[in-house]
Amino acid sequence: MAHVVIVGGGLAGCDCAWQLANAGVPVTLFEMKPEKRSEAHTEDGLAELVCSNSFRATGPAAAIGLLKEEMERLGSLVMEAAFATRVPAGGALAVDRALFSEYITGKIEDHELITVVRREIASLDDDALQGCDAVVIAAGPLASPELTESLMAAVGDARLYFYDAIAPIVSRDSIDFDKAFWGSRWKPEDDDYLNCPMDEAEYKAFVAALLAGEKVKPREFEKEVHFEACLPVEAMAERGEMTLAFGPLKPVGFTDPKTGERPFAIVQLRTENADRTAFNLVGFQTKLKYPEQKRIFRMIPGLENAEFLRLGSIHRNTYVNAPEVLDGTLQLKNRPGVYLAGQITGVEGYLESAACGLWLGLSMGRRLHGETLAEPPVETALGALLNHLRTRPDKQFQPSNVNFGLMPGLEGRIKKKFRKEAYGKRAQAAFAAWIEQVGLKD
Repeated sequence: MAHVVIVGGGLAGCDCAWQLANAGVPVTLFEMKPEKRSEAHTEDGLAELVCSNSFRATGPAAAIGLLKEEMERLGSLVMEAAFATRVPAGGALAVDRALFSEYITGKIEDHELITVVRREIASLDDDALQGCDAVVIAAGPLASPELTESLMAAVGDARLYFYDAIAPIVSRDSIDFDKAFWGSRWKPEDDDYLNCPMDEAEYKAFVAALLAGEKVKPREFEKEVHFEACLPVEAMAERGEMTLAFGPLKPVGFTDPKTGERPFAIVQLRTENADRTAFNLVGFQTKLKYPEQKRIFRMIPGLENAEFLRLGSIHRNTYVNAPEVLDGTLQLKNRPGVYLAGQITGVEGYLESAACGLWLGLSMGRRLHGETLAEPPVETALGALLNHLRTRPDKQFQPSNVNFGLMPGLEGRIKKKFRKEAYGKRAQAAFAAWIEQVGLKD
């Protein structure tokens, strides 16, 4: 009988173990707590939520709402636990942290095909990982230094990253094209960038808002994140009122076609996908709190009504360059038999991590029984997320949460107020057809 070893008892590891065990595959799940803890963990249970207790929005008009629906239909233990331990949170799905962890810990420990071992795995060459049919590393974004070093040896130093430096992404439909204009530096005929011009008053008001904005306080082990390669935009503003105007917002080489003059400053937006439905704010990695990001970045001319598909962040996070180091099954190309699941693959967020583990467990369970399982279509939330891990970006690969910008653009002209609904309906239809095609049951 096939046997799989999973390293890490977080959301991804638990959902992966659950899917494998329910497919009849024995699993040994290694969790280093309470023997050892990361800097962020405090409790002994599995699936400990160390940040927010919210799993964000519900309903098909949000990409994360679609992912919830798809995970639930695939038998996700994380979703089962979330609904069982839900607490009031308006239109969001939030849970009681302690009860959530307790629920999953009980389910995992009580499953006859899952053995939980409480000890650290510090290397891919650990004796405990030998002789099994597959090893899944689901150690999360704060993998131990020893395991990280072993992973670096397997994938190469240049393909493992330790900090997210993520800029916000906005929906094209929410940009005011009466104010923004196309063009790259010195080449107004190019359409590589969309540019939002600022006059002097707008720029100085924007800088003042950045300086006054409420920031996320870093944890002790995250303070080294402020290095020159990815300074937060507000940290650059702190160096002087004109620092941004001579840095990422410099207007040199641009002429605003509406005025015929060079702007005082300019914010550049770079296309995020082939369909050009999403744009990221170049150089806008930030430690501002989410509500502050929305308020302050909407001060940028052309973004007054911006819809944010992803908000910016800078935080410690160990993850691989997935398109380079993983194959289509989430297996390490340089280390056959070793798979990655969860945030270490380059997905961002609680449910995205759990969905990655769920998919790996589901698909691996099929393979170990001599069958194959086609991936869900890229029009679905899960399919789009998995496709992100295979798509080589123009620049450095960055983690992403699930969002409509990861999906193909909609066909035909659809009014802005109906677009989210259209994405949702298309995703639901595609997922339902896929479920039937591959023979899965709700």
